[in-house]
Amino acid sequence: MRKLVVPVSVLSLAALAFGPRLIAQTPKPPADNGTFEVAAPRPLPQAPAPPADNATFEVASVKTNKSGDNRIGIGFAPGGRFRATNVPLRELISAAYGTPQPLAAFQITGGPKWIESDRFDIVAKAPGDPQPGPNGPPSAMFVMLRNLLAERFQLTVHRETKESPIYALVLARADGKLGPQLRPAATDCAALMAAPRGRGGPPSPPAPGERMPCGMRMFPGNLSGGSSSMAQLTNVLARFVNRTVVDKTGLAGNYDLDLQWTPDQVPQGRGDPPPGLPAIDPNGPSIFTAVQEQLGLKLDSTRGAVDVLVIDRAEHPTED
Repeated sequence: MRKLVVPVSVLSLAALAFGPRLIAQTPKPPADNGTFEVAAPRPLPQAPAPPADNATFEVASVKTNKSGDNRIGIGFAPGGRFRATNVPLRELISAAYGTPQPLAAFQITGGPKWIESDRFDIVAKAPGDPQPGPNGPPSAMFVMLRNLLAERFQLTVHRETKESPIYALVLARADGKLGPQLRPAATDCAALMAAPRGRGGPPSPPAPGERMPCGMRMFPGNLSGGSSSMAQLTNVLARFVNRTVVDKTGLAGNYDLDLQWTPDQVPQGRGDPPPGLPAIDPNGPSIFTAVQEQLGLKLDSTRGAVDVLVIDRAEHPTED
């Protein structure tokens, strides 16, 4: 029987979507079920020109949130809108510098302790209506968010690259046969996401327990993806194995996938899983075994260059 222990910190993810806000769970002991989602990239025929480094929101509000709620919401929306609710600064940094997907916890170091505990609400509007890029939300919006953090939080950072243990995601079988829970996707995500723009909004999110048609939905011990690339899969797996994961599968295109495993560390007090998801099986496989048996892939331990964002300075913001 697998021993379930309480971790020092709970996995967290600031999920970004060019559409409705998605909910992420923070490192504080959660009161809800901890579900979070990652939106799939929205490819466009032509990529926009690179944004200027000095791009800024035309209006932005920053306020401290003292609600005591453990849930956070963060996301970009059509019309050049950005909203963050009850979000620690560390998660805002993860979102701003982790384009197109947020940085994992191990990719951010330094900074005062309060960047993980103090919560903030941000509402901002970009000039005009920036269009999504080939890998997700408009690239200019990420630049604006970085500049907002620099102005209001006096945030300064630098990047470092170091040689560290990593995992390479490879095919598990010599004949290249995939596992039973990894299948080529048939959904045209570009068409699916482009159609609703003319109607004033993105499609509705899937019902609890249903796979997202374009993107990923995660819960401790459970991962499902619709029309997801290997790059997306490696980004998500890195959060669960706490190492950088590089794609060495050679698999092109997008895939539907379902993965279930027993976490080595089960957070205390998470309660029941959301509707449609099974409870965590204490006798289930590890994530490494599940990846091999269910997806037909394998996580090989190796070494490689890892990019890390170092926080040099951060100060409490002046509120509006």
